[in-house]
Amino acid sequence: MASPRIGVILAGCGVYDGAEIHEAVLTLLALDRAGAEIVCLAPDVPQMHVVNHLTGEPAAGETRNVLVEAARIARGAVRDVAKASAAEFDAIVIPGGFGAAKNLCTFAVDGDGCQVDPGVGRLVREVHASGKPVGAMCIAPVILAKLLGGEKPSLTIGTDAGTAGKMSAMGAHHVLCAVGSIVVDGKGKLVTTPAYMLAGRISEAAEGIEKLVAEVLRMTKSAEVETGTE
Repeated sequence: MASPRIGVILAGCGVYDGAEIHEAVLTLLALDRAGAEIVCLAPDVPQMHVVNHLTGEPAAGETRNVLVEAARIARGAVRDVAKASAAEFDAIVIPGGFGAAKNLCTFAVDGDGCQVDPGVGRLVREVHASGKPVGAMCIAPVILAKLLGGEKPSLTIGTDAGTAGKMSAMGAHHVLCAVGSIVVDGKGKLVTTPAYMLAGRISEAAEGIEKLVAEVLRMTKSAEVETGTE
């Protein structure tokens, strides 16, 4: 049986303005250990802004490209998400970081009125419509809430009431979830985990991410799963 081919959508590089690096690397490591073929993807667009990660403040006058920055995590092997097809993949996983809410969608600015990057939105919708699983962690589940809210999917970002309320406003059913657990929407084949929305250390983030990856990979082989928290 061929190894599952998993697309990992990155939002740049760096927790405050791109993909959360620990989450991205833990995802890639878990997928690789499971024998999956990994394809890193990112939108070829400017970042919302550039943040100095020493100070946490925006860097005035600096600009960066999301695809170019994502290449740092992917060791250069990253593709424009707008040119990817759902037919290429058995599943999609989206790490978090503020970039997921700034570069992959506009949730950081617009809340439940946000817009999703066209390339990201198209691919996620196509993968989902094909009956293939989608995993998202940290703040990235807001993208699924926006795209798939009409289906009332069960999703989690952890315990943050404000963010959960905005997800509910987009149609999602938010499920409270501990850092090391996952929420599985079996009908929609959606798997989410809080990761650094709750994690205080990398090992805490790893526990939920590893469970998410394992469940996504299981879903690529199983037609029916139950909705619940694990």
